[in-house]
Amino acid sequence: MKNTTIKIIAEIAQAHEGSLGILHSYIDALANTGVDAVKFQTHIAHAESSAYEPFRVNFSYEDATRYDYWKRMEFTPEQWAGIAAHCREVGVEFVSSPFSNAAVDLLESAGVQCYKIGSGEVNNLLLLEKVARTGKPVILSSGMSSFAELDRSVEFLQKLGVDVSILQCTTAYPTRPEEWGLNVIGELKERYALPTGFSDHSGEIFACLAAAACGAEILEFHAVFDKRMFGPDAKASLTIDEIATLVRGVRQIETAREHPADKTNNDRFEELKGIFEKSLAVNKDLPAGHILTYDDLEAKKPKGYGIDASKYEDVIGKMVTRDLQQWDFLTPEDIDE
Repeated sequence: MKNTTIKIIAEIAQAHEGSLGILHSYIDALANTGVDAVKFQTHIAHAESSAYEPFRVNFSYEDATRYDYWKRMEFTPEQWAGIAAHCREVGVEFVSSPFSNAAVDLLESAGVQCYKIGSGEVNNLLLLEKVARTGKPVILSSGMSSFAELDRSVEFLQKLGVDVSILQCTTAYPTRPEEWGLNVIGELKERYALPTGFSDHSGEIFACLAAAACGAEILEFHAVFDKRMFGPDAKASLTIDEIATLVRGVRQIETAREHPADKTNNDRFEELKGIFEKSLAVNKDLPAGHILTYDDLEAKKPKGYGIDASKYEDVIGKMVTRDLQQWDFLTPEDIDE
């Protein structure tokens, strides 16, 4: 992974539609955006599903059952090894979400570097122990989970010595701004004292940018070549061009957060202040002996040619000592102290 503070993970999930060629095209395209990691989902239909599993969204024209859909999303161990090798070649971390213990075995043989646990698996302690036994780091999504459920799973993983991170996530596709739950990023960080981030399904770049500004250390989102493509997650995904823009924005936010501004010292602006700040002047001809009022005054650039404009209250009610022409600067010598 690149040496950056915020880890940016682009998830292909099922956007490949079961095509190995399309999947590899995604790896190349995403690597060029500057993301740190590419995440997959590893499905083994017979190990994770059954004929009784309903569709989350009735989107498929070619799969009679959800089981059939997962079957179509499968790849062989050799293909997964090739996927991992491709990620290494282009310099992105190979991350995947397993949905069965068998999928963990498959990913271990392929050389997965990090496991992501989807929110639907947070309570699957059988799977969590299987992942924990690998010794690999784990990113836990909080999408459908209460704090009580997260407490149990985090404690379970930590007792097994797992390097855990946790993401705020809202299980809605796409997620509306009022559902982002940016406040939870800080709540998770405070509650668990773990690396904390944000998993997004909004379909736009703004949620992740906001999360980065709120202190997220990990960002995850779905990727798609075009939001008009077939699939349940397409509308809640980011396009390749959007991802490239997001990465640039996150890196700028990251730089900004690493360089806090010091508003107690503005010495470096002294020259500019001399140009842009102003001196007091009179806005009409005034005879000697005139008593200055607020309505006699104007402020003109530059600073230093008269009394500072910030001190206008000090001259109101004072008498001018000489005849002044309209727009003359007002100096200390021009007023009777």
